[in-house]
Amino acid sequence: MIDALRKVSSPSVANAIETFNVRPRHQGNVSNEIRALFPELGPMVGYAVTALIRAEPAPLQNHRASTFAWWDYVLSIPAPRAIVVHDLDEPRGQGAQWGEVQANIHRALGCVGTLTDGSVRDLDEVRALGFQFAAAHVSVSHAYVHMVDFGLPVKVGGLWVKPGDLIHCDQHGAVTIPPEIAERVPEAVKRVEADERQIIGLCRSAKFSVDDLKALYKQIRPGTY
Repeated sequence: MIDALRKVSSPSVANAIETFNVRPRHQGNVSNEIRALFPELGPMVGYAVTALIRAEPAPLQNHRASTFAWWDYVLSIPAPRAIVVHDLDEPRGQGAQWGEVQANIHRALGCVGTLTDGSVRDLDEVRALGFQFAAAHVSVSHAYVHMVDFGLPVKVGGLWVKPGDLIHCDQHGAVTIPPEIAERVPEAVKRVEADERQIIGLCRSAKFSVDDLKALYKQIRPGTY
């Protein structure tokens, strides 16, 4: 399933999810300020490992989560893993938690990328590593960035993400895949794209006519004309 999902775009996944009528179409997607920064790496598909961070001010005593406990927690989520981080700062993105070092550490821990409403940096090095960043901000400094907590639901880009949620993200944005339909989404993508190819094929045909397009729409998309 994961391999099949990596071969399709996030809009295709969103279209496929719609066919199951398991949630309203405007739900399950992050807002448009967060998208994959390295589209050439392909979609990031993984199970959410959630955390809260803050970059300002400097951490108070006992207000920093344990790094070692975090690594143990990461390994408790099934692979492949996608880190999902909410930045508590206002405005967000004052310091980058994610750069070359963290990308290497978390790649070794079975993570495929990070999705955050905070900042990232070291873009060339992380791209070369093959680790995906989906972020709202890029920052030159890490400032006083530190992890505050982890393993709880977080709201990123207007979307609540729970630990273990299946995330699909590319240059268009990110979408969560409901677990009850996850196994069926790749096949649904094929069905939706087959219908789209019929419409596109007709539009590119030398024999195109609007009457034929209307007839095809009635067949493929009843009730939408």
